[in-house]
Amino acid sequence: MQPDEAELERMAGLLEASGRYRVLRKLQTRAPVVGSPSAVRRGLFVDVETTGLDPGRHEIIELAMVPFTYTLGGELLGVEEPFHSLREPSHPIPPEITAITGLDAAAVAGHAIAPEAVHAFAAPAHLVVAHNAGFDRKFLERFCEVFTTKAWACSMSQVDWAAEGYEGTKLGYLAAAAGFFYERHRATHDCHAAIELLARPLPKTGRTGLAQLLDAARNPTIRIWAENSPFDLKDLLKARGYRWSGGDDGAPKAWWTDVAEADHTAELAWLRAEIYRREVEIAHRRIDAYDRFSSRL
Repeated sequence: MQPDEAELERMAGLLEASGRYRVLRKLQTRAPVVGSPSAVRRGLFVDVETTGLDPGRHEIIELAMVPFTYTLGGELLGVEEPFHSLREPSHPIPPEITAITGLDAAAVAGHAIAPEAVHAFAAPAHLVVAHNAGFDRKFLERFCEVFTTKAWACSMSQVDWAAEGYEGTKLGYLAAAAGFFYERHRATHDCHAAIELLARPLPKTGRTGLAQLLDAARNPTIRIWAENSPFDLKDLLKARGYRWSGGDDGAPKAWWTDVAEADHTAELAWLRAEIYRREVEIAHRRIDAYDRFSSRL
């Protein structure tokens, strides 16, 4: 006879209480909240599986979009029915992609994703979120122009997981550390897992991940490019948090960083004093959620 939910939870509690076991619960999709407050926003969590990493050459083979509602303070109110579709690419799916996603030629044969259907589904969203928005946004902007008009946020980089005691930012690791498991590397399941992580209070601050993400998304930053910086000072730039851009998508080929708007004057002064050691014009640009993570930068 199959134990009921209460009995299963009791057994799990006994295992955990022994100190010798840690039990992971299977992810359960959250139901909408009845009687939602008036100050409600609509979010859209997105995830794509692709044939590779380059949005200029590679193609989307799976797209999931999961709508959710939330308050301005970062409380998740509910999760709605998802959009999910597969797409047959114009070139074969590489074996290494099949190994990760489970998607092969047979799985996607004859499938297509209609950009107009994607546009209609995404249009009501106030905010689009992805776990690695710098990847998903670039692919989706090329696929459907509605994504160029939206504010974006990233659940991987705009929640300070390390400060909350997590040792990594991969979605599967974060889920396991939070005490649940799910079917990984399928787009809809990844969306539901990330939404669940954002809904829960963080272990150190007690705020939800969504509240922290919204704060980061709302705050403008300044992107600074250290163009033509001396090669022998690259380690100094790396130590300060600068990253290298190879000039993809028209961005400057240079070391770059994002800083808070209030800190950018001091950062420019540091570059002039420590890197260039002279007065020099330094390329920089204000960034907000409408162009953050976009290849349009």
